[in-house]
Amino acid sequence: MEDKPLGILRVHVKRGINLAIRDATTSDPYVVITLANQKLKTRVINNNCNPVWNEQLTLSIKDVNDPIRLTVFGKDRFSGDDKMGDGEIDLKPFLEAHQMELDFQKLPNGCAIKRIRPGRTNCLAEESSITWSNGKIKQEMILRLKNVECGEVEIMLEWTDGPGCKGLGREGMSKMPQYL
Repeated sequence: MEDKPLGILRVHVKRGINLAIRDATTSDPYVVITLANQKLKTRVINNNCNPVWNEQLTLSIKDVNDPIRLTVFGKDRFSGDDKMGDGEIDLKPFLEAHQMELDFQKLPNGCAIKRIRPGRTNCLAEESSITWSNGKIKQEMILRLKNVECGEVEIMLEWTDGPGCKGLGREGMSKMPQYL
């Protein structure tokens, strides 16, 4: 009973922007997202440093403090795949927006609930907005990849209280550090 997830996080991996070249003149990139013992990946886009994946990866969230890691690799047919940068998805502002004392149903579609600025504690390339859209709270973001000379990945987060999930009630959020 205790290992029920809090909810389901959909990570919509939209596209890569100016990704690093790892082959002669281009790369064959794909994205891997890891959370605890979960590891999901997109398909490989051949010969493209500005790939459009437009794929949804679904993670089961059990602990809001577990880091979500995004890593871009370049498929290499002759040796191990090349690492093309990584970043961490900061879920805390997104989860805080879910806890706001607002009547979301009364908000207009596309209304910004919260804005997050890029800084030293996140991988954001530009300001990110958490919005009320089509009956759900969503966050669009562009992550600047670390440990690489260039590259960004555009993603969108969406939370769902799936069947059998605890949800993000006060008891689920009590695991979050109190300084938030």
